[in-house]
Amino acid sequence: MDDRNYRQEHSALDEHKASAYNCVGTGISLSGIHRAMTSAEVATSEHDLAPKHELRLEVGWENSVTLTLKRGEAEVFGTALVLGDTLTLTGQKIAVFTWEGCKLAITGQPDILYTSEDTPMQSYVNVHDVLEARRQQALTEQRRGPTTVIVGPTDAGKSTLCKILINYAIRCRWTPALVDLDIGQGSITVPGCIAATSVEAPIDVEEGFPVDAPLVYYAGTVAGGENMALYQHLVERVADALERRAGTDAKVAASGMMVNTMGWIEGDGYSLLRHTIASLAADVVLVVGSDRLHSQLSSDLATSSPAISVVKLAKSGGVVTRTRELRQEARKVRVEEYFYGPTRSLAPASQTLKLEGVEVYRVGGGPKAPPSALPIGATSVADPLKLARVTNPQELLYTVLGVSHAPTPDLLLSASVAGFVYVQDVDLAKGSMSVLAPRPGPLPGSLLLAGNFKVYLD
Repeated sequence: MDDRNYRQEHSALDEHKASAYNCVGTGISLSGIHRAMTSAEVATSEHDLAPKHELRLEVGWENSVTLTLKRGEAEVFGTALVLGDTLTLTGQKIAVFTWEGCKLAITGQPDILYTSEDTPMQSYVNVHDVLEARRQQALTEQRRGPTTVIVGPTDAGKSTLCKILINYAIRCRWTPALVDLDIGQGSITVPGCIAATSVEAPIDVEEGFPVDAPLVYYAGTVAGGENMALYQHLVERVADALERRAGTDAKVAASGMMVNTMGWIEGDGYSLLRHTIASLAADVVLVVGSDRLHSQLSSDLATSSPAISVVKLAKSGGVVTRTRELRQEARKVRVEEYFYGPTRSLAPASQTLKLEGVEVYRVGGGPKAPPSALPIGATSVADPLKLARVTNPQELLYTVLGVSHAPTPDLLLSASVAGFVYVQDVDLAKGSMSVLAPRPGPLPGSLLLAGNFKVYLD
């Protein structure tokens, strides 16, 4: 189904009154911790937003501001703000949107603050309306709801669109599954993972996705191109698990899933996108910020999968391009948040593991030689899914290890992980390593998966 058919499908629906904003009203509150500013002298400014405008804020990691809705109705990435509630922002870039107009109070000095009427929110709501109609039809027919794959280049706003559409679905009483395939950043857990979770509550702007029991597979790399076979294998594992989940409850199945992908869209990256679309049996592909990718997918899928709707969406003007250094810092923050929580409210435990008591494996048999190191015309014959035990524990220093559910090494690629530990120190003389764990006590398993990226926590 092409854009024209998709628009025809949407035209049969009611106008904005049937959209997500009116599914359940605006009575859903952010559940995060609301902290008051400690200094009475911090300046407070008030901002009147006109209908269908948004206030865009960027707050650095070393900065903190509070945001309060004083009048009217507003939302942040689809999550409704509650009148009088205060939201604390640190290290975030957000846009506060209003359909009917509102007044906001900001205490503190954001790094960047401006108002814009150039917003894609109406087109996002139109997409939601179509997905809502498909969910209702799926529930009536007792079948699986829409699987929506969001694709586009790096820093196109894919994660933001994913949050908005999930929040709108939740406000209409659905429980969609979020599938996060962006291993470079990670929105569900630490970077380097293929993960999925059922989202049952609005996404908290301060604390992120409400994650109780996510399904997580650890690739151990932040670049899909480093081991494409492993990436594809883990995507297929998640797809199988979600298919079984959908079979347990008709409402869960009809809720469908929202899939966030990597920003690698050319060459082998495009091949991975095609594999993802096929493995997850996508019904809708939303292309954000790339005419070329939209044309390419429309042409290819029209032949192989004509039932898939490929829809082009504009990139929001509020999307900020991040440098390599900012991406590395974001990965560090994600790892810190896993152990300490977004508001530093968790208390992880440092503990010592005997090296003889654990087995650490790496997928792919360890680092492969670069093409430049091979003879002319030669290619690597290493098995990308081969498991190799790590024999030099020193190489694990400052890396994240996945604690596997697998009972035996041969099942490591089939099993999800229970959680993660961070290697703080390795003492070969004592035959031990010090790790940071989410909680004290024995690890849930003795088989660990090694990551190949280092993170230097403070």
